[in-house]
Amino acid sequence: MILLNVMKNILGRNEVQRAPEVSGDGETPRVLNVGGGSKKIPISSWYQDWSHLLLDIDPLTGADVVLDARKLTTLPSGLFDAIYCSHNLEHYYQHDVLNVLAGFLHVLKPDGFAEIHVPDMLLVMQHCVENGGDIHGILYESAAGPISVHDIMYGWGKQLADSGVDFYAHKTGFTPKSLREVLLAAGFAEVWINASTSDFAIGALAFKQQPSSAQRMLLNLPLE
Repeated sequence: MILLNVMKNILGRNEVQRAPEVSGDGETPRVLNVGGGSKKIPISSWYQDWSHLLLDIDPLTGADVVLDARKLTTLPSGLFDAIYCSHNLEHYYQHDVLNVLAGFLHVLKPDGFAEIHVPDMLLVMQHCVENGGDIHGILYESAAGPISVHDIMYGWGKQLADSGVDFYAHKTGFTPKSLREVLLAAGFAEVWINASTSDFAIGALAFKQQPSSAQRMLLNLPLE
């Protein structure tokens, strides 16, 4: 029965919600890692002294919060100083992206921000055109093995095959322009777009209000 309940959860038919543990000294900033898969996967170095909580739809990740990110608004508001979301936003259909971002805004403190990384579909399409248009052509070698154009567009094929569940599939895509536009449409006050730390990817920093001098220094943004 336990195994059956776990499998129902993974398949999205019997979702378990576990509320985040946010008690503490009230001074240590908190970052919510949305869809990160594992706390063993490094996040940006500026969070090294922060309290790091993981949210994931898959309970087998050991997440602090087991929840579909489209339901973030069911959590209490203003819990986190930052959201870290790396290669997860593309796993939602286009019409659900604003729901996910609304959840980000909901759980962020008034001066909070979101750090988002997604595949750069503009770079991927340019690469295809310039290199013969092979959708199964290899874009780059990752630590987990070769990554193809098809992997970037539709989701990592090996992970999909091994897991047997479709929440690892990619359901939408972004260019620098479209990512900026959807973040502003969601209600973020200021958005910075730049190159990501990974191959063929975009990085974004989106703020609920204008970033403070301390945030600009922390995130290596120009000082006003």
